[in-house]
Amino acid sequence: MKRLCCQCVFLMLATAIAAFANVAVTSPWTGSTVGSPVHYVATATPNNCSRGVSSMGIYVNNVLKYVTNGAKLDTEMSFSPGKYDTTVEEWDYCGGASYTQVSITATNQTGVWVMSPANTSQVSSPVTYKATSNTATCSKGVSTMGVYVNNVLKYVGNGNMLNTNISLGDGTYDTVVEEWDKCGGAAYTHVKITVGGGGGGGGNSFTALQGSKGWTGYGELPPNYNICSNCSPQVTYSLTQHIKSPSLSGNSSKFTLGGTEPYADVLFNNHLIGTLSSQGVPDTDHKLVPSLHNFTYDAYFYTSQLSLSQALEFDINQYFDSHGLVFGTQCRVAGGNMWDVWDNQNKKWVSTGAKCYPVNNGWNHVTIQVQRESDNSLLYQSITLNGTKSVLNKKYPAGSCPNDWWGITVNYQLDGNSKQSGYATYLDNFTFTYW
Repeated sequence: MKRLCCQCVFLMLATAIAAFANVAVTSPWTGSTVGSPVHYVATATPNNCSRGVSSMGIYVNNVLKYVTNGAKLDTEMSFSPGKYDTTVEEWDYCGGASYTQVSITATNQTGVWVMSPANTSQVSSPVTYKATSNTATCSKGVSTMGVYVNNVLKYVGNGNMLNTNISLGDGTYDTVVEEWDKCGGAAYTHVKITVGGGGGGGGNSFTALQGSKGWTGYGELPPNYNICSNCSPQVTYSLTQHIKSPSLSGNSSKFTLGGTEPYADVLFNNHLIGTLSSQGVPDTDHKLVPSLHNFTYDAYFYTSQLSLSQALEFDINQYFDSHGLVFGTQCRVAGGNMWDVWDNQNKKWVSTGAKCYPVNNGWNHVTIQVQRESDNSLLYQSITLNGTKSVLNKKYPAGSCPNDWWGITVNYQLDGNSKQSGYATYLDNFTFTYW
């Protein structure tokens, strides 16, 4: 019903740092394939405790396997081949704690495992290469890793983890990520990519975001709709991930809204690129975020309580160099079955004239395509709901954001009706594409 203000973004960022980001794990990466022993490296900061961090530890499949004193952790742990849910946790001197989850696949095979880019994918420049490697034939381990582009070595780095950006012009490339061990051996993986391509597709994608880590929820109370992290009983909310039914993938997420304050809302937010990136893309040199112009929000949502929703909101937010671009899109349900978009400069919703009639007791597929123009204006290109595409091509000036945070986030929001009737929705197969 309203729009997240620029200042609220930084309140959210500060809240997320205080509540969720106290443990920074630099090795291993979540979702990576690694050789045993696995090298864990992490640092921690206390959560509102002036006395500091007391100790840190590692859980493996919910069993505490390692503990060390202080705010830094650097150790190796042996794993048999297989998949593991591990957690790095810190405990402070005031009785508080925070953690970061890291899922890994341990292997005893020689190889190179590339997390990004995907083979045969269409990507934007610079291309992010992220990979791990292991050698089963050399007890001394991996020495270096590199990237070849059309048989030309473009990058070399030390160790068995590679994370770099390579600038490439538009075109199709045969790239190879290779590892060299300390015994003279090597292994590699081919990755064919197409850079550029324009139009309404392509780019890098984050998939299955509904089940990703990094989600935070905030209540919003009328009339100003400033965010609050503890505003019960006026507004209550919850998020439950990894739901098997109802689900399309077997890994949906349940989002709920309740409370006593009419027209109160809940905003669920995830930092994808930049500080607190849940996808391992911190963009510390501030090169990626300002290079991106095209975004696609693609998701499936389900509810058996559609009539209780005032509106459902699907947002993309881009912040850099004091620019605040909020691509806000909402489907008014009780509010009139219409798609609205957000006018950043005038801070108001504008009706698109396109009807929005999602189905109850069934999965709805929404695809939203937007573009940041060369003058930083926001172009809402199209909205597709259940196969019906509404071409908008509506352009609005950007808003200002007088702060120094750079990043890209996505929102999923539930709006309450005049009686604040509680309801639940499910999100699945959520993909965000950028180029």
